[in-house]
Amino acid sequence: MLKKAIFGGTFDPIHIGHLHIAYETLYNLHLDKILFMPAGNPPHKNNKKITDAKIRYDLVKKAIESEAYFEISDYEINKDENSYTYETIEVFSELQPNIDWYFLIGVDSLMDLDKWKNVERILSSCKLVVYNRAGFTVEDVANQLRYIEQKFNEKIIFIDMPIIDISSTNIRNNIKIGRNVDYLLPKGVDEIIHEFNLYK
Repeated sequence: MLKKAIFGGTFDPIHIGHLHIAYETLYNLHLDKILFMPAGNPPHKNNKKITDAKIRYDLVKKAIESEAYFEISDYEINKDENSYTYETIEVFSELQPNIDWYFLIGVDSLMDLDKWKNVERILSSCKLVVYNRAGFTVEDVANQLRYIEQKFNEKIIFIDMPIIDISSTNIRNNIKIGRNVDYLLPKGVDEIIHEFNLYK
């Protein structure tokens, strides 16, 4: 059975830290593919200004176009209503039942996981994979993993990968004040950002 992980996010913009996370997950779990899923209307970011979904999709598509193990889906950006993780995973599980599905989130998302909509349906439809991020202690992570596993009676996979501390927020802020960030972006992504004059 093929093994795929869904890697969701706003990717506003996608950067080399995202590719690092994807490859570390691919290698650590011996996956066949990573499916990048740019978010359409994330319910937790309704009050934030997010770049047009089609542009964010094109940024991700450009970033992974030469990567044999990476794929992209426009499922969430084509939805008119809010995108909930449990719905996305259940749809893909039904469309491709021969795939062993994983879902990838950062430790920051793990800390709020019990507030997500229908968490138990997420955990029953896929294997949840958590990667570490800067700003969280080993004790913080261990305690939250234990809490979630006990609350929902499901095992969570944690990958203690090397941290590349890059954020889309910092990239946007640096572009806004005129700093060069091209070295933080996958090949070709900088060209789209310059073409559409994004984040100015």
